[in-house]
Amino acid sequence: MSEKTTYGFTTTILHNDRQKPIEHGSLHKPIHTSVAFGYTDARQLASVFQGKEPGFRYGRQGNPTISALEDKITKMEDGVATLCFATGMGAIGAVFQGLLRAGDHVVSSSFLFGNTNSLWQTVAGQGVGVDFVDATDVANVAAALKPETRLVFVETIANPRTQVADLARIGQLCKERGILYVVDNTMTTPYLFRPKSVGAGLVINALTKSIGGHGNALGGSLTDTGMYDWTAFPNIAANYRRAAPAQWGMTQLRAKGLRDFGASLAPEAAHHIAVGAETLALRMERASSNALALATLLESDARVAAVHYPGLPSHPQHGIASELFRSYGSLFSFELKDGIDCFDYLNRLKIGIPASNLGDTRTLVIPVAHTIFFEMGAERRASMGIAESLIRVSVGIEDQADLLADFQGALDAA
Repeated sequence: MSEKTTYGFTTTILHNDRQKPIEHGSLHKPIHTSVAFGYTDARQLASVFQGKEPGFRYGRQGNPTISALEDKITKMEDGVATLCFATGMGAIGAVFQGLLRAGDHVVSSSFLFGNTNSLWQTVAGQGVGVDFVDATDVANVAAALKPETRLVFVETIANPRTQVADLARIGQLCKERGILYVVDNTMTTPYLFRPKSVGAGLVINALTKSIGGHGNALGGSLTDTGMYDWTAFPNIAANYRRAAPAQWGMTQLRAKGLRDFGASLAPEAAHHIAVGAETLALRMERASSNALALATLLESDARVAAVHYPGLPSHPQHGIASELFRSYGSLFSFELKDGIDCFDYLNRLKIGIPASNLGDTRTLVIPVAHTIFFEMGAERRASMGIAESLIRVSVGIEDQADLLADFQGALDAA
């Protein structure tokens, strides 16, 4: 493959490793387990440590297997550089660890994955101001901005109630104000949507989910899209300003968020994720089609109180999702009518598996209020629209007829 030729999404990912020499002609980048890298010239070792030439320093800061995965994610997101972490939460934590200081301010969507919400609560207790707003309307974000606001954080599609942020208008607002725009792309993946298209400077992906896709490896990533001017960010330390300005953000994140924070991705996990990523487009097309069919079926059933899925015309942000996303993703949630116990319903499913992961090849279901959102309490759940009967469904790639029959049968048995 020629570097200058433009290929489609899947072709690019399948053949990306071969753009650089691979040991013994392997089609996949091999798993490098060494944590140390030796040099025959001590001066070269020093030069690598000082950032004067490329090379590997120590396993905590990356290795050839992880570097190959980072290059894949960069291509997926049409970015300029990527850092991989042990988990998606490690990637989000690195943003705080690597870029924020006491006295800074963050505006975050109030519709967040439970652990992300918990992390921002922790950050707020350590001297960084955090305001949660309804990010489905850019006006709410604008109203919350302060002179000390350093970044705006949103998810593309919120987990689990599927609210869609006002992505393009928030991006324009951040551009006008010179504020770093951070977008968690986990629910859409770079196949369905590239946050770079709406001005995001940093993109987060929980690689554990749809990109890895098989529930067999934890991982997370941060991608610099090249859209943010790092000379406008006041928290870059002087020693990281010696590089070209376009590299400032990732240089500091690698040092402060990866080297110092220590949330390093294991090479074995990187290999699993890289192989899983090759079929991302195929899996997302199948899972998204299944999700739309299943959400449509449930919405038409009188025993279901509500279905939350951006692909349904009834969804408040259906228009935004239709405009921005290739399709509507594999995740939705629904509420049962009073009198139908959510636990009994889930126990009647034969294909849907009660489990907490998402983005798997298998369909996974979970009672949200009683598990992943239980810790935040009833009042906070109510403010986020989390009903006590809410069931989150991460739709897999099973045969569609089997899925529809399974969910329909569990209702009929009620």
